[in-house]
Amino acid sequence: MLGWALTFLVIALIAAALGFGGLAGTAASVAKILFIVFLVLFVIGLVMGRRGPTV
Repeated sequence: MLGWALTFLVIALIAAALGFGGLAGTAASVAKILFIVFLVLFVIGLVMGRRGPTV
């Protein structure tokens, strides 16, 4: 998920450099949403921790 966020960030930066403002804004928004989802899932993973086998 973090890889996708970084990919959209790079797309946004390239689009902004080439003057495609609408595409850059959209890609930046998608990157931000993916990064937030990644952070939420990461924190949930840390809180839940590893669980051993239930016997």
